[in-house]
Amino acid sequence: MLRSLLRFKHLSRLQTKPSNGAASAYHMANTEALPEYKHQAKIIDGVAMAKEIREEVRAEVDQWVAQGHRPPHLSVVLVGDNPASASYVKAKTKAAKGAGITSETILKPSSISQEELLDLVEKLNKDDRVDGLLVQLPVPDHMTERTVCNAVAPEKDVDGFNVVNVGRFCLDEPAFLPATPYGVMEMIRRSGIETFGKNAVVCGRSKNVGMPLAMLLHTDKEHHEICADATTTICHRYTPGDQLEVFTKTADIIIVAVGQPNLITADMVKEGVVVIDVGINRVVDPVTGKMKLVGDVDFEGVSRKASYITPVPGGVGPMTVAMLMKNTLAAAKKDGTYGLSMSPKEPLSQEVS
Repeated sequence: MLRSLLRFKHLSRLQTKPSNGAASAYHMANTEALPEYKHQAKIIDGVAMAKEIREEVRAEVDQWVAQGHRPPHLSVVLVGDNPASASYVKAKTKAAKGAGITSETILKPSSISQEELLDLVEKLNKDDRVDGLLVQLPVPDHMTERTVCNAVAPEKDVDGFNVVNVGRFCLDEPAFLPATPYGVMEMIRRSGIETFGKNAVVCGRSKNVGMPLAMLLHTDKEHHEICADATTTICHRYTPGDQLEVFTKTADIIIVAVGQPNLITADMVKEGVVVIDVGINRVVDPVTGKMKLVGDVDFEGVSRKASYITPVPGGVGPMTVAMLMKNTLAAAKKDGTYGLSMSPKEPLSQEVS
């Protein structure tokens, strides 16, 4: 996702701001002089909310097993030795254990050929003991990510990346939702945030996060309670900097998934806005000199104007893992609604809106 979205930095606004190690220094220097606003944002605690969801999944798994079924099983394929990928996989398998889901991590060297990886995926597709299957992204450069994602059987595709699931989802048909957008929308829903008719802006148009988020935000809520009925705008790397501000200043809800520290600052948002920060950036803390995680939003500044905001870390990240557990349980149950209880409309030919 970040590979292409980092080019967002070419926006004219971004060229006036420091990034990476200088981002925190910029943030500290510029938030002290912020005026007082009417709002002090309520922080959406992704850690606590994710724990609640995992406990719900655990209760469903226990009930499922009590009915005579085996526990759901998740298989994760990790190619190469990328430290970040290894950390993400560890978090997923740890969450699975806590939710009563069995799991395995299949390690393969980065030298494995795409054909060999596809053969492994096909073997796991045919294994009846495997309910949920994912290949941790990114894959090595000599592989085509889309080919790898499409190789995972749609009924086991708990990442929601197979083209069949993407297509069904975009047509309001039951499908596995990508875990991060699913988690974001669940955060909004559980926080009681009103979305009907609101102006929503998504910064970033990646196929795994930005695009599905925009789809969920604008989709008719009658399909499922997680949909939002919002008027939705997507901003991306070719959105001029001055226009980005025009969109964000009128937004009731802003979701940012770009990979650029301080992309959204207090002067770019209106009071009472809801801000969901999906970005993950490693910058140098000017006080300690150590690396730390920050999002795409100037948290201190924007939180003085927003009504709700998510922190980084501790916001969207834990929710992504929790929703993956929900998808894995749905895969085990072979639930035709994918755990969403979707209510499709009449056939497309009859739709008028």
